[in-house]
Amino acid sequence: MKRILIALMIVVTAASSAMAAPGGGPAQAPAQPSHGSLSLSGAWALYPLAVRWQVEFQKNRPGVTVDVQAGGAGKGVADVLAGIVDVGMVSREINRAEIEKGIVALAVAKDAVVATLNPRNPFLAEIFRRGLTHEDFAGLWMRKAVTTWEGLLGRTGKTPIHIFTRSDACGAAETWAGYLGGHQEDLDGVGIYGDPGLAEAVRRDPLAVGFNNVNFAFDAKTLKPVAGLEILPLDLDGNRMLDAREKVYGSRDDLTKAIAAGVYPSPPARDLYFVIKGQPGRPLLADFLSWVLTEGQKYVAEMGYIAVSPEKIAAGLVTIKGAPAKR
Repeated sequence: MKRILIALMIVVTAASSAMAAPGGGPAQAPAQPSHGSLSLSGAWALYPLAVRWQVEFQKNRPGVTVDVQAGGAGKGVADVLAGIVDVGMVSREINRAEIEKGIVALAVAKDAVVATLNPRNPFLAEIFRRGLTHEDFAGLWMRKAVTTWEGLLGRTGKTPIHIFTRSDACGAAETWAGYLGGHQEDLDGVGIYGDPGLAEAVRRDPLAVGFNNVNFAFDAKTLKPVAGLEILPLDLDGNRMLDAREKVYGSRDDLTKAIAAGVYPSPPARDLYFVIKGQPGRPLLADFLSWVLTEGQKYVAEMGYIAVSPEKIAAGLVTIKGAPAKR
């Protein structure tokens, strides 16, 4: 963690130096906007962290208000393009069509999507012993090749699997589908709106399987899986047995460490983005985005997310100032 903070200080300093005033002297820091309002909408994945940023950013700015609304990554992009909000929250990669319409993306944190099931599942012990492979998951959501829990586990029997997915256009579903080789519209299952709704659907059904963003699958206070949910483990090497390195779901901290170390695959791990349309012309918007990429980063790990690389932070700071980041 110390190495990450030191590296971040270096790249932020470098970005600040690059903005020196003409003639080599230091640039005058712009006055911090003291009044105004900002609005954000979009990905459920970013919502808990964005709310924390909202609170902390407003503390020393009594004349500033920040409104944060969830509703899915698709809504975040649409709202920004329509001028309804200042910032969209997006939990998937930005596509070419969105970039061509003027979307500018800043990587602000990282997390992952996890599969979930009910702790009353009659096959829970065996599932925890062996996990499910990538092919198992694809057979459930993409190919509709498996319809019973016994069939999924190589047995004979007729216990049905109740598959759930998201009904709203969202980064979690697009990321989960990307891991399985497709897009959100390819996912099978009963559509449920929002992260909280999908979690609740699985909590109520012992035969259910679903997926959630990390911070809706784990309790923010206990750091354990949300009561009524279990995390469905990935058998990464396909040996039909969960090895020690694959047992990363005991707590939110265990999983975030596995994501940061690259043990948990990407996707379903992914970067999370703030998106704007064009350059942040309003000083308050530029101030907020710069704060998120600097001071605001100290809340990332505390809220159960993973920091993006110092290079991406530096690129974001340069983008905010209106100069294209070097590739």
